[in-house]
Amino acid sequence: MGKSNIKEAALVTGASSGIGMDIARILAEQKIDLVISARRKDLLIELKKELEETHKIRVDVVENDLSKPQGAQELYSAVRAIRKDTTIVVNNAGFGKQGPLVEHTMEEIHSLLQVNITALTELTRLFAADMKEMGFGRFLQVSSIGAFQPTPYYGIYSAAKSYVLSFSCAINSELKGSGVSSTALCPGMTETEFHKVAGHEKTTFMKLSTMSSKKVAAIGVRAMFRRKSKVIPGIMNKINSYLMESMPRFLSTAIAGSMMKT
Repeated sequence: MGKSNIKEAALVTGASSGIGMDIARILAEQKIDLVISARRKDLLIELKKELEETHKIRVDVVENDLSKPQGAQELYSAVRAIRKDTTIVVNNAGFGKQGPLVEHTMEEIHSLLQVNITALTELTRLFAADMKEMGFGRFLQVSSIGAFQPTPYYGIYSAAKSYVLSFSCAINSELKGSGVSSTALCPGMTETEFHKVAGHEKTTFMKLSTMSSKKVAAIGVRAMFRRKSKVIPGIMNKINSYLMESMPRFLSTAIAGSMMKT
């Protein structure tokens, strides 16, 4: 897991459900103390009790809304007040909204950009400075296979996840030799609340290609500990991302749009 004299401690955002919750569980199994954060404090408290009782670790809860402009700074300050030795940051918080851009409200657009791009960037900047000073740390940045092509009806979301992938790979290169790494996790369809929140009914094909949140989380955590620059869970997702990157942009966009239009 890293230097033998370092006791790892992790922050997991968006930990109240889905991939974030499963990542927290996997890290807890490895006896890593946690700060778990999300908007739904009741679900975080339930998870805290489960992990502390099962694994005998310390779990702190920080209720936080990353859609607010000051959300990332508030979360960083809260985590620093709890402990100054955070070695793992999982930037999992994020959401999408299905539908044409012109049907999104300005409030929805601002929230999408704030959570998926701005807050993730700010948290990385703040914690990366601390980790670099310590000479040790890891980021797991949750992107999506939507990062590999423009996706009509999820235009903002796929563009945001493309940013996350590009940003994570760039930061990983910048930090090379410092003891700090950044891994981009690019899952496909996953058993989470994502599509419910997005207001999107899954098609039969989408249901058949869905992976479990626990499996995706395990693949992401393993890649993070191996300090890989990116990981795409599932053979079909690997093939699809390769094909989408290889074909002309207009064609990959048309295919993605046909799959996501309701």
